[in-house]
Amino acid sequence: MVAEKTLFPTLQSYAVPRKTKPCYNCFAGFFILGLHGRKETSWEEREIRPMSGCLFTLRPLEKADIAVASCWFQDVADLACFDRSARAPLNSAATEQAWEAAVDAAGGMRQCWFAIAADGGELAGIAGLEAISPVNRDAVIALFIGKERRRQGIGIRSMALVLDFAFRQLGLNRVTSYYREDNTRTRNLTEQLGFETEGRMRRAWFAEGQCFDMVAVGILREEWDAHREGLARKLKADLAVCFGSEETPGWVWPPCPSTYTAG
Repeated sequence: MVAEKTLFPTLQSYAVPRKTKPCYNCFAGFFILGLHGRKETSWEEREIRPMSGCLFTLRPLEKADIAVASCWFQDVADLACFDRSARAPLNSAATEQAWEAAVDAAGGMRQCWFAIAADGGELAGIAGLEAISPVNRDAVIALFIGKERRRQGIGIRSMALVLDFAFRQLGLNRVTSYYREDNTRTRNLTEQLGFETEGRMRRAWFAEGQCFDMVAVGILREEWDAHREGLARKLKADLAVCFGSEETPGWVWPPCPSTYTAG
């Protein structure tokens, strides 16, 4: 999952070695960063800061977003949680270079990254799909929420919307993610989204002076279709994440009852 000299874990290095420049943004564990923690929490406990009438938007990731996000990647503890290879934070220039492919339109459909923007336009997080394979119809999903926006319900709504996008818009058949075994919040989040544990790489992740297992989870399109309505009913509608605008039919999470059944 971690390519040589990369900032973030990548699915590609567990597959056939590539002769091309390694992809810096294929995450396994970047997904973990916005949710790391060992404390067991229930669904209700994670929604500890309800926000009335709040709307967040997913839009294409821009270079300006990377400049904002670069300061998020300076926390060494977070870095060790989501990245198996990098141990030192990068400066702004190095971070921008690492993310160059994510904001380059020439990158094609191998990856698809979105900024999670608040009502006022400020960056709240990043979500996306990496290692997209049109042949195998799968991808790796990843998420990061800024510390000041965590535990507000933004993450699960953003992940659900990206899953809708992966299955309904890109035509994928499965989505994968990975996390360090001690990251209970990420485990709880993936379980809430309907992911199934598919494997465990023993002692594959060294951090904090010890080796952790790395857990692989995945969800199939038919599993998401079956799980989607139940999840939508659990989420409060006073906070929503959407593509475009709240009025965009079928592209708001939580969706309205008429769109519970995925198309």
